[in-house]
Amino acid sequence: MNDQTSPLHDAPQHVKLAVDLIMLLEQNEVPPEEVLQALEIVKQDFLNKAQSQLEQKT
Repeated sequence: MNDQTSPLHDAPQHVKLAVDLIMLLEQNEVPPEEVLQALEIVKQDFLNKAQSQLEQKT
């Protein structure tokens, strides 16, 4: 048995999520341009959610 841990084992959660998303998109052979367009939509959605959460705290 290998006692070494994966380099991602101690990585921050956002890095693990990014790696998972990259693997998912690559396994499904999503064209890079479509990925970039989709990521812009996702980014805007989460920026809006973050702003809403910030406003609710104040």
